[in-house]
Amino acid sequence: MAKQGTLLVVDDNRNILTSLQYLLEEYFQQVITLNSPVTIPSLLQREAIDVVLLDMNFSSGINSGNEGLYWLREIKRLRPQIQVVLFTAYADINLAVTGLKDGATDFIVKPWDNAKLVQTLQEAYAKAHGNEKKGKQASQPTEKSSMYWGNSSVIRPLRLLVEKVSTTDANILITGENGTGKDMLAREIHRLSPRRNGPMVAVDMGAITESLFESELFGHVKGSFTDAHT
Repeated sequence: MAKQGTLLVVDDNRNILTSLQYLLEEYFQQVITLNSPVTIPSLLQREAIDVVLLDMNFSSGINSGNEGLYWLREIKRLRPQIQVVLFTAYADINLAVTGLKDGATDFIVKPWDNAKLVQTLQEAYAKAHGNEKKGKQASQPTEKSSMYWGNSSVIRPLRLLVEKVSTTDANILITGENGTGKDMLAREIHRLSPRRNGPMVAVDMGAITESLFESELFGHVKGSFTDAHT
C-alpha cells in the first residue's frame, strides 16, 4: 500500500516519539513529531497536516488530561478538517470520551497495539479525505437498526457519540432511570461494534444473589449449590 498523507505526533516522551516515527513512517508519506504542543499553531500554518496523534498530558505531575482537550479544541478551531486521534493512558478514557464530544476522531490507549494504532490512524486519514468506509457503514447500515433515533437537537449528539465509541475498545457506562432505554442503547452499541457477529450477554445484576454471584458469572462445578448440575 502506497504511503499517503502527513501525520503529526505530539507527545512529551521522546522514546515514544522515536518508536512511533519508525513504525508510522512505513505507512505515511510524512511523519512529524513534536515533544511540546506549544508550536502546533505555527506548524499548522506551514504544513498541510492530515491527522494528529495527540497526547493528553504534557506538564510534569499533571495528569488531568485538560491540556490534551485544550489543544484538541485549538486544532479544530484553527483547522477543522484535521482529524485528531487522542493518545491516552487507561485512566484517561473518560476524558478521551469527552474528547470525542469535542471533535476527536478516535483514541488510542497506552500501551498501544501497533496494528490497532496503524488501522485507527489510516481510518482517520481516510475520513479526512471523505473516504472512511466505517463511517459510511455506520451512517448507512446494511442491517436494520433496532433503534429509532429521531432527529431532535438532544438526540443527534447522542447518536454521534454512540457511533464513535462503538468502534473503540472502551468500557462504556450507560446511566438512566428505569424505562429510559439503557438496554436498547447498549444493544445498538453492540450492533455497531466490531463484536457485532458475536453474542451480547445481558445480566440483570439485581436478580443475582450475593452468594451465587461468582458462580453465575464465572461458572461452577457440579454440586456447588442446589441444582448445580454441570
